[in-house]
Formats: sequence, structure tokens, C-alpha cells
Amino acid sequence: WDLIWFGFGSVIGAGIFVLTGQEAHDHAGPAIVLSYVASGVSAMLSVFCYTEFAVEIPVAGGSFAYLRIELGDFAAFITAGNILLESVVGTAAVARAWTSYFTALLNRPHESLRIHTNLTSGYNLLDPIAVAVLAIAATIAMISTRKTSYFNWIASAINTVVIIFVLIAGFAHAKTSNLKPFMPYGAKGVFQAAAIVYFAYGGFDNIATMAEETKNPARDIPIGLLGSMSIITVIYCLMALSLVMMQKYTEIDRGAAYSLAFQSVGMKWAKYLVALGALKGMTTVLLVGALGQARYTTHIARAHMMPPWLA
Repeated sequence: WDLIWFGFGSVIGAGIFVLTGQEAHDHAGPAIVLSYVASGVSAMLSVFCYTEFAVEIPVAGGSFAYLRIELGDFAAFITAGNILLESVVGTAAVARAWTSYFTALLNRPHESLRIHTNLTSGYNLLDPIAVAVLAIAATIAMISTRKTSYFNWIASAINTVVIIFVLIAGFAHAKTSNLKPFMPYGAKGVFQAAAIVYFAYGGFDNIATMAEETKNPARDIPIGLLGSMSIITVIYCLMALSLVMMQKYTEIDRGAAYSLAFQSVGMKWAKYLVALGALKGMTTVLLVGALGQARYTTHIARAHMMPPWLA
């Protein structure tokens, strides 16, 4: 159960709240549901690969450990660099998005919580809140894996309540007429959107790095990975469907799709709940990300590809 909730915490973040509206509007229309099915199936294929490796090689290194055994040190070294880069860049992006949603929750102007400097445009907005959130997430992860798991359970439970609310309220205001035409951009649009919404499924590899913390990794990791991904795929498809049935795809806002869709059906207060759900989701993504990053670093240092004392 801990692993299933870790999967929940590391995958369900801002992706579903941001990408759904953008892709339904630009590429897929109401067929965004099929895009989530397609990318869910392809994410599940990756999960099967991770599962097989996690059973054979139950160590903390995740994909780094698997590649090192299968393809040798050179491939593993490049992978290690990629994993660390992805962790740093990915968590930085999520932390900045955290500030954006927090600003929306406080009903303040768009960039008001960032420090404006005279650096080059695009690099001139410093984000102290993002730094603080990252530091807090890393500190919680350092205190203990068990306590992190409890915190993740609570946050994911709150997130689940928000998602259930979005589904119930969305389907209560649904109109089947909004589903026509179902595939305005054809199959090409569906797969174009699927390639983008795949990002909403990212993060499941963090579960595979927990192999050394589980009592029976050969049984627990597959259940954790497959269990969480199955539930997440169903949730994503239902959330996408509720959005395109609530509002015509041409009218969906690309930036804050759910908030403005609720506003359009007269539920202005719902935007605060959506922002809160997205914040909760991003917090757990950062938390489980910090855990996974530490596990990867441990194993890379054990392999002496960085100073061994880092292990």
C-alpha cells in the first residue's frame, strides 16, 4: 500500500491539471480521452519493463542499476548524468509551478510572488518560495522514509478528495453535445496529444528505487507499480472526459482549464479547490522525487561513478 500511494504521490501532480486543457484545445478535442488511454498503455509497457527488472535486480539504483548490469559502465555513466539532470531540472520546474498555483490560490497578480531583477529576460524572475518548498520537501525526505510515507498518505488522500470532487461536479454539469465532433483533428491529433500528455504519467520510476526498503521486492514492487498506474490511468481518463463534457473544446482555457471550466458553469469557488489539489499534488511529486533522487545518488556513488562517501 505504501508503494501504491508513493506511485500516486509521484505521478499525480500538475500535469493532469495543465496538459489536459492545452491538448484538448490544440490537438485532440474531446478525443483527449483516447490520448490518455494511448499514453497510459505506453506508460504501462514501461512499467512492465521496470517490474521485470525490479524483480531480477532489487536494488536502490532503479534504471541506473539495470543498465549497468545489462549494458555496462559506459551506458550507466551516461544514464547517471541524465537521471541527475532530470531530477534537478524536473524538480525546479515543479517548484516554480508550485509558486504559480500558490499565487492563484491567494488571488494575487501573476508574477507577484517572484523577485524581479535586471538580469536577462526569461532569467530575471527569482523564486524564493520555490527554493523554500524544495528545501522543506528534502528535509522531510531526510527525516525518515516511514514518516515521508505517512505524509504522502495524508497529502494523497486530500488530493484524492479533490479529484473525486472534480469528477462529481464535472459530470453533474456535463453535456453530451460538447462531445461532438469527437475527433475534430483526426487520429493524428489524438496521438500528437498522447505524446504530450505522457508527461502526466512521469515519475513512476521512483517506485523502483524503493526496492531496498521493501520487505519482499519481488512481490511488492510489481504490485506497487502496476496497482498505482492502473488506478492513475482510469482517474486521468475520467478527469479528461469530465472537462470536455463540461465545456466545448474550443472554449477550454489552455492555462487553467479546470478552474475556468468551473467558473463557466457558475462555480467560481471551485477554482480555489482545484488550485489546492494541484498544490498538494506538486508537493508530493517533490517529496517522492527527493526520495528517488537520494536512492539514485546512493547507488551511483556505490558504483564509484561519483565520490563513494555520497552513498
